[in-house]
Amino acid sequence: MALGGLGLLCIALSVSIGSASLSLTDTLAVLTGSGTPLQQTLILELRLPRTLSAFATGGLLAVAGALMQVLLRNPLADPYILGLSGGAAVGALLAMLAGFAGVLVSGSAFAGAMLATLLVFGLAHGTGSWTPSRLLLTGVVVAAGWGAIITLILAMSPARQLPGMLYWLMGDLSHAGSPGAGLGLLALVCALVFPLGRSLNVLARGPLQAAALGVSVRPLEWLIYVLASVLTAAAVSMAGSIGFVGLVVPHMLRLVLGNDQRLILPACALAGGCLLVLADSLARVVIAPEQLPVGVITALLGVPTFLYLLYRSR
Repeated sequence: MALGGLGLLCIALSVSIGSASLSLTDTLAVLTGSGTPLQQTLILELRLPRTLSAFATGGLLAVAGALMQVLLRNPLADPYILGLSGGAAVGALLAMLAGFAGVLVSGSAFAGAMLATLLVFGLAHGTGSWTPSRLLLTGVVVAAGWGAIITLILAMSPARQLPGMLYWLMGDLSHAGSPGAGLGLLALVCALVFPLGRSLNVLARGPLQAAALGVSVRPLEWLIYVLASVLTAAAVSMAGSIGFVGLVVPHMLRLVLGNDQRLILPACALAGGCLLVLADSLARVVIAPEQLPVGVITALLGVPTFLYLLYRSR
């Protein structure tokens, strides 16, 4: 309930600030159907879709990070660090260069994210079982490989497309489009995984314990693979490659709520959305009227958190 109220407050604050600031009273007036035509255009057609897209993207990334951390039993797991975001970005860029748009870009991003998932887990597993350090190292290497491929794609792209592609890769919500699909997917995944909360809690203790308690481990693991890839692909398709949301949000929520996935996953959807809405608001006003890529803000928050978690895991 508190996170829901915080989400509404963050959305109201985000649509109120910008190069032309509005009071909360004016914002509420527009949202309730009144206000001047200029205010209605500014909020309903420009700021509100972007804010809701930021909320959806943050929620998608946070839930994906929480699922990956349950699967791998590693608080350092994150779609960005493990290379899922890089794979999705490569798929989306190739689709864009081919002239595709809409669903085809999202489908290509999903294919790239799924390929990245299979590469990381396959290489980390090898002939034995994975360890947190082996998986993390493999993910970092695969992410670096995707970065090299992205650089190659950019080097071979037409000059007129480069500025937009670069800005998108750093995390750009200005061209996110309609937020309806992202919000719908976020709600659908939360509704899907909530009944699986007990099984996820058991899986977090290890596959052997989960199997002993009657959990179908392999189907559940594959479901998490697919869901994490879908969530990451949707987020990348909407806003480009935004890092560390899936790392920071689940960790902070566990400090407050514990490890019950029935609480963590819905809370991640709300808290991740709030974090990215606030980050995007900050990106719009720091050097207004110019805008920073929102990925810069999340990286400034995420890198210290990642280093702290890495230090604690020693």
